[in-house]
Amino acid sequence: MILPKQRDPRFITIRRGGTLTDADHRLLAVWAAACAERVLPLFEQVSPNDPRPRQAIELTRAWVRGEITMKEAHNAAFAANAAGKGLPDAARFAALAAGQAVAVAHVAAHELGAAAYAIRAVRASVNESQQEERGRAECQWQRDKLPDAIRELVLDDQRIRNPICWFTFSC
Repeated sequence: MILPKQRDPRFITIRRGGTLTDADHRLLAVWAAACAERVLPLFEQVSPNDPRPRQAIELTRAWVRGEITMKEAHNAAFAANAAGKGLPDAARFAALAAGQAVAVAHVAAHELGAAAYAIRAVRASVNESQQEERGRAECQWQRDKLPDAIRELVLDDQRIRNPICWFTFSC
């Protein structure tokens, strides 16, 4: 379970009956894109000729600027996710992070997926003895990059969903 059946109204925009402002929705997408972009080299080392995850991150930012539709962003998420199929874990998780980042346009709560897959990508890129330390460092980097306006929202989302689906947010 990545998203609960009962959606958190804090991740639903005001115009759809929730409490999330458009500005904060865009901040969630920008932060998710930063998380995914940081691990993108793990994908590109394995699949240097596949542009889909990089394009997904670029399209996340294009959506934030109002240059593409939510549907275009949604389609880019599927493409980025497909790019990781069959690859080693670090590369696959990096592609999934990009897919989750662009999916924030469609469902704001995907912000946590981008961050979690980025942490998983980092962990998978090192030997077992370094995984915990590197995962914690990545988690802390992500938290340090959180804009003040969404900081408590994301940290609360991590506290709520970490024990039920991600198990990665232990900085």
